[in-house]
Amino acid sequence: MSALAFALVIAAAVTHAAWNIVAHGVSRAGMPFLWWGAVGGTVVWIGVVPFTGGLGTDDVLAFLLGVGVSGVLHVAYMAVLQRGYREGNLSTVYATARGTGPFLSVIVAILLFGERPSALALVGVAAIIVGVVAIGLVDRGRPERRGRSLDPGLVFGLLTGVAIAVYTIWDANAVRTWNLSPVAFMVGTMLLEIPFYSFGVRGRWAAVRTLGRTQWRRIVAFSILSPLSYILVLTAIQIAPVALVAPLREVSVVLVSLFGVFALKESRPGWRLAASAVVAGGIVLLAL
Repeated sequence: MSALAFALVIAAAVTHAAWNIVAHGVSRAGMPFLWWGAVGGTVVWIGVVPFTGGLGTDDVLAFLLGVGVSGVLHVAYMAVLQRGYREGNLSTVYATARGTGPFLSVIVAILLFGERPSALALVGVAAIIVGVVAIGLVDRGRPERRGRSLDPGLVFGLLTGVAIAVYTIWDANAVRTWNLSPVAFMVGTMLLEIPFYSFGVRGRWAAVRTLGRTQWRRIVAFSILSPLSYILVLTAIQIAPVALVAPLREVSVVLVSLFGVFALKESRPGWRLAASAVVAGGIVLLAL
């Protein structure tokens, strides 16, 4: 991986961790928060499009196809994730999703795009995925619904991981094949999400207004930082293998975990720090 691509992904991870920390607690407000995120992100970033290469292509139909499919995939991802949080243990869902998504992305990138990471890079990828999963499983409890043969958190975590892999591969292929501008692509995707989330908050507009009035500072921060983190990822994907970018972006999980250890005094700091060290080792291997 080139130094520029590495720097872009690390910056994306830092940005992603930053919005998670800033929006701590509010992001679990569900559909009202997602609605504000899509609307706010569109308003903030649409003015940047003319200064970042416009659409990036003269093929408007290709752009519409790219963002159209991406918008549907991102909405599906959020729907499955939110359902998982309702049905299962949050830590189980999160850890399974953030581990499965990059793993599947690596496999598909190798098979579909013909990417061939070095053996050392693959060891780094494995270390990052293992460390991220370990962090997510710190607070994992037993399934609450003992009557079920499968932990619903595990099931929805796997489904969420599949959704992550699918949108990652589609987005990578779209911005590469049609040379789409990452900023315009992100804005188009968010714009398409608005009708879906508007349908999701039907009958709950009072909650949407209340959230906007009481948490507007966090919503503004999210609207700036969340799209920026993915714009940086899309930019990196244009110049680096998906098989390396997808797992490296999960460094954000480590940063949030470290914030939890030192700022929030969360449980089992030794486990969290050890898992973070494993991820750090993987990062070093990718940087070599």
